[in-house]
Amino acid sequence: MSEQSDVIGQLREAGVIDGIRWAYGSAVARTMDLYSEEDGHGAAALGTLKFTHFQDRLDRVFSCGRYDVGEGGADANLDILYANLSDRDIASMPRLDPYLVKRSDLNGSPGWVFGSYRFLLASAVYGKVDQIPWPQKSLIKQKVAQQRDPEPPPSLFDALNPEEVGGLQELEDPTELDLRTFVIGHSLDPVSQQTELVFGRSRIAAKGESSWRWSENILALPPTGGGQRIDDAPSSGGPDTEADAPVRLRRARSEKKRAEGEK
Repeated sequence: MSEQSDVIGQLREAGVIDGIRWAYGSAVARTMDLYSEEDGHGAAALGTLKFTHFQDRLDRVFSCGRYDVGEGGADANLDILYANLSDRDIASMPRLDPYLVKRSDLNGSPGWVFGSYRFLLASAVYGKVDQIPWPQKSLIKQKVAQQRDPEPPPSLFDALNPEEVGGLQELEDPTELDLRTFVIGHSLDPVSQQTELVFGRSRIAAKGESSWRWSENILALPPTGGGQRIDDAPSSGGPDTEADAPVRLRRARSEKKRAEGEK
């Protein structure tokens, strides 16, 4: 089995791919709500808004950062989790184990870890996600793109004995990271609102070649059909004049919450 099939298969089975897809869709929708060329917004504003919202939505769906439910699994309130989300976002947010993915930044670059895999974020010009110029990105993105190929093509070293090879291959290998690290490439056309979203292993490539050893189009993958948060969504009725009862971030709401929602 190839690395691509193995990694994507595990991420899909666990629901991580569904979480990433939801996070990006929600981030794009929120970004376009706020982005306005009439207000003087340009590419820099679009990029900042999209990146900020994407990072925030990933933390929400994976219960990381300020949305961490805590060791007891009962510390975060749903009003924090749902703040500034649309009804559609709330209803479609996947139900995932709060300990499935953890936050793990890499040298200041926002990152998340699932099992032994870390993934970072990288933006691209719309239509160019297959040719992200890694040498123009941050030093850590360059280092990630220089990770050793887990499925290298045959080389001249293959015909040599280990004693003959000596330290030549080690000198060619960059310093390995603590975890296999992948990248989510994303783009957005603010006019058509079309998007690109891929998960893959980046590489330093020659001009005109793909900037990925392999990549998977997340938007083309069918959903795994996991649970959603419809039962936990706030009521769409009129304003409630009574103070909200504390609601813990759990996958099943309490009888008290159900009764209040039926008033």
